[in-house]
Amino acid sequence: MAHVSQLPCDGDGICMVCKENPSAEETLTCKTCATPWHVGCLAASSRPPTMADAASWECPDCNCVDPVPVSAAPGGSSDLLAAIRAIEADSSLSEQEKARRRQELLCGGAGPSSSGFDPKRTVNDVLDIIDGSLNCSFCMQLPERPVTTPCGHNFCLRCFQKWVGQGKRTCANCRNEIPAKMASQPRINSALVMAIRMAKMAKSNNAGSAHGRPQHFIHNQNRPDKAFTTERAKRAGKANACSGKIFVTAPPDHFGPITAEYDPERNQGVLVGETWEDRMECRQWGAHLPHVAGIAGQSSYGAQSVCLSGGYQDDEDHGEWFLYTGSGGRDLTGNRRTNSEQSSEQKFEKLNEALRVSCKKGYPVRVVRSHKEKRSSYAAEAGVRYDGVYRIEKCWRKVGVQGFMVCRYLFVRCDNDPAPWASDEHGDRPRPMPVVKELNNAIDITERKGSPAWDYDEEKACWMWKKPPPISKKKTSTGVDSSATGKVKRRPRNMSIKDRLLKEFSCQICRKVMSFPITTPCAHNFCKACLEGAFAGKSIMRQRGREGRSLRTQKNIMKCPACTIDIADFLQNPQVIC
Repeated sequence: MAHVSQLPCDGDGICMVCKENPSAEETLTCKTCATPWHVGCLAASSRPPTMADAASWECPDCNCVDPVPVSAAPGGSSDLLAAIRAIEADSSLSEQEKARRRQELLCGGAGPSSSGFDPKRTVNDVLDIIDGSLNCSFCMQLPERPVTTPCGHNFCLRCFQKWVGQGKRTCANCRNEIPAKMASQPRINSALVMAIRMAKMAKSNNAGSAHGRPQHFIHNQNRPDKAFTTERAKRAGKANACSGKIFVTAPPDHFGPITAEYDPERNQGVLVGETWEDRMECRQWGAHLPHVAGIAGQSSYGAQSVCLSGGYQDDEDHGEWFLYTGSGGRDLTGNRRTNSEQSSEQKFEKLNEALRVSCKKGYPVRVVRSHKEKRSSYAAEAGVRYDGVYRIEKCWRKVGVQGFMVCRYLFVRCDNDPAPWASDEHGDRPRPMPVVKELNNAIDITERKGSPAWDYDEEKACWMWKKPPPISKKKTSTGVDSSATGKVKRRPRNMSIKDRLLKEFSCQICRKVMSFPITTPCAHNFCKACLEGAFAGKSIMRQRGREGRSLRTQKNIMKCPACTIDIADFLQNPQVIC
């Protein structure tokens, strides 16, 4: 058994004993677990006697005592390793028999029936469905903000970014190559996020926790009609589409979340994580009313919502907080409506001043994220997603990437519902302000001096209005009267935790629970047979010819069934999630 003072190097190569970073000549790598160890901190009995023995050296954790009988229950990691080696060394057993015994050993010596599903047992703990195979390969815990590689292995976003930041472009589990686009722009697997969150919530409910709030999901039957409904709008395209009805009764200048009292259609309000196909549909539910502008507000009243769509290079998105760039400074006249070049300085006026008013007053600002933001790991996979309310803590001006002065805002999340990328079952808690280095060279810095209107109540353990919200200056939108329209109100169908979990793990093509699941580089989940069937008969290269002469081959574009990402390279060798 290893001495308690003998510890390996951590993931950064730092010795856990002396806290130093040994060189490659001062480290030994175990042949069994591939863990690096600092030679200077190893006991003399654990070091290899000669340099020739270093290649076959085993660390103190893997160098266990004499093998124990197979029937003995493993009492620790060393006993378990010895028992597995004893099974492998038994030449009288076939490969199938060895596999069966290894399985029984890992199940704690129980028979096959105990490892299978027992219909008499009530499935109250949904964590039984999520086994250790979904754990992050670095921290060995259920992944926080999970990222799934094309080879089917899961990692925490922070662990994955740290691994890729070291210049490593292969999976830490199977050494398969990680696509360059995924390494630079990893996307969070939203289906796995919801599954882990429901599992944690189910466990807390069984333990008598107070966080028993039901989770809501947006189903197709609860979605509103398309924003472009007229034949004329369909012919002209979405750019000139009719915006359709506003289904919520909240006024256009409403601050904070849109709760159930403003939703006569569904009686649930706009929930965190709700997604829409485009900005026009998002407008119908009041989360962000402008279908082009990124800021909704009035210079003398405040800002109600913003949309993150990757319009400015200076934006930084860290999930729970982000740095947002104001509007203006670009020439959008004539045929320059999509101009991305900065041509003048931004000032605190109009919509930029509206954001500064919300900063001074401490008003909550609704935030939606668009799939057009390609640089952020927290962007929506498709369409537009509502991510809750944030509060602007500071605003300032600084010289932007393109050399002109821009207005900058620090947004910090302060919502009672968990974020769409978080596996927690509770919302935000007050957190310390992040360190923003660019403030050292900033001018016109504005900070809130008094207490905010929207703040955290310690007694009620929730975010709420500490001061009365501003009185609306605009008329409210009329809600939907089911008796007038002839439509029947549909209530959200209550589903069990198990059913919701299985629904989240359903294939996006056949809509059934995935069989041989695979995850594309764009973080969408499908059955392997369904995805391969969708591209049956298509080759990665296509032959071209014209009038009897051949042209050079061209690569086929194979778009993901759920988005527009090209997955042709991934389809050459799709890996099933283990």
